[in-house]
Amino acid sequence: MTERIQPPSLSTAKDFDGDSFSPLYTTTVTVSGGASAHGRASGRARSADGVLDLDLRMPAELGGDGQGTNPEQLFAAGFAACFHGALSLVARQEALDPGLISVSATVAFGRDPGDGGYLLRVDLVVAWPGADPEVATALMERADSLCPYARMAWKGTPMTITLAP
Repeated sequence: MTERIQPPSLSTAKDFDGDSFSPLYTTTVTVSGGASAHGRASGRARSADGVLDLDLRMPAELGGDGQGTNPEQLFAAGFAACFHGALSLVARQEALDPGLISVSATVAFGRDPGDGGYLLRVDLVVAWPGADPEVATALMERADSLCPYARMAWKGTPMTITLAP
């Protein structure tokens, strides 16, 4: 009988003391095709493993047909899912049932008043029926320090941009 491969244990403890980034998972999504307007592309988004494969369209509010998803919806889904996972983890660590937790992410695309470029704003709303507000708030703060999307929002994310050969 073959044993299932178990992923590494992830914790909120500071159990990593390396001096460089240590990736646990990597994925690639490629966007191609479509028209662009407002500095935004439509087209098709496909993950390297083929699990994600969808049409991107400009939202109707920006002059598009609104007949597909857009980067802000994808970012909101990723942010909400990531924060939900972090909050569920810290809730379980406190022997609380995370089953009723839901996280809504609202992402606004707009102009940066500082330089006129484009900017995103994210608002998260956590619904946790029956939770003690004091306990929930403390766990939300822990989740904020754990969630990579939240950390990206307040700390920044290292990135590179290169031209393919």
